[in-house]
Amino acid sequence: MSSVNPYVARLFIYPIKSLDSVAVDHVTVLKSGALKGDRTWAIFDQNDNFVNGKRNQKIHALRSEFDLATNVLSLRIRGTQTVTFNLQQEPEAVCSWLEKYFAFPVKIKQNLSMGFPDDTVSPGATIVSTATLEAIASWYPELNTEDIRRRFRANIEIAGVPAFWEDRLFTTPEQTVKFKVGNVEFMGVNPCQRCVVITRDPETGKSYPKFQKTFIDQRKKTLPEWAERSHFNHFFRLAINTRLPATEAGKVIEIGDIAVQS
Repeated sequence: MSSVNPYVARLFIYPIKSLDSVAVDHVTVLKSGALKGDRTWAIFDQNDNFVNGKRNQKIHALRSEFDLATNVLSLRIRGTQTVTFNLQQEPEAVCSWLEKYFAFPVKIKQNLSMGFPDDTVSPGATIVSTATLEAIASWYPELNTEDIRRRFRANIEIAGVPAFWEDRLFTTPEQTVKFKVGNVEFMGVNPCQRCVVITRDPETGKSYPKFQKTFIDQRKKTLPEWAERSHFNHFFRLAINTRLPATEAGKVIEIGDIAVQS
């Protein structure tokens, strides 16, 4: 890492799983290794399944804003008026509004210790580089870097490095790669397996023609020679899943923090 200058350029958390991000300038690590405030809430159907983009495309047309200090949630369906609730104090009212939109019963759950990550074994921040997002945007003539950023929904974005730099943060499946972001110690685990959601426009849910095929072809072609290939049973993978030791609980990650391999 000596020939590059890796630093945290952007931080995002997603207070409600599958809804919009909140950009922050710092975030605290929980004992579980998850980020405080990230996927703390989730919407479930009556069978206790997540209501997310994998199962319901209507989630894409739902816009949200969340005030982390007050738990005030604003919701809007494209083209309609915004409604506002205090999620902590009015969960039933939020569910009632969502039930009318989805047309089936829902409930909202909160998990303050880990949130609701897809990977409960590696619930740490997901990491990608700005240059990687820019490179991927170049594969799709109608998309820009912000479009790609919203599709992949990483927590930590690293600048000052070349595209696919983050692929050095994992090794063989039996091992992890230790690195630090600021004074926070991470263990890089594996490249994140992606799902159908990233093939869709985050605003409309409309699928981009041949998104997955293009991604797989280009990802295979551009995978760095030094990257550990044992994780790539397929190439629909991007961004790094992480775990953190319990010793990191309470530490803070900030914009501008330097990333260094241990």
